[in-house]
Amino acid sequence: MDHSHHSHLAHSGESHGSIGSYTIGFILSVVLTAAAFGLVLTGVLTGENALLAIAGLAFVQIVVHLIFFLHMNASSAQRWNVMAFGFTVLTAVILIVGSLWIMHNVSMHMMSR
Repeated sequence: MDHSHHSHLAHSGESHGSIGSYTIGFILSVVLTAAAFGLVLTGVLTGENALLAIAGLAFVQIVVHLIFFLHMNASSAQRWNVMAFGFTVLTAVILIVGSLWIMHNVSMHMMSR
């Protein structure tokens, strides 16, 4: 890597993880996936409790991927990436919740006839 490319990376805020951080992220991802499969296969939790536990494990895994693989953090260099991600999440939530609300209302009005 030449010096000009290295200085460009330093000024643009791009950072790449080390082998150690990728390994930690991979191990955490495998453990979280195995925990979700274990909950389902053993039947320790059932019904709503199982669903909540799996959703919690999925949320933690999303955070692991954001930190260890996408390198998102609170630094000023990552501010635009975090804002773009937040906008994407907000848009997805509005679309999903709005769709569910519309489907529920349509179902309620159609079932009343």
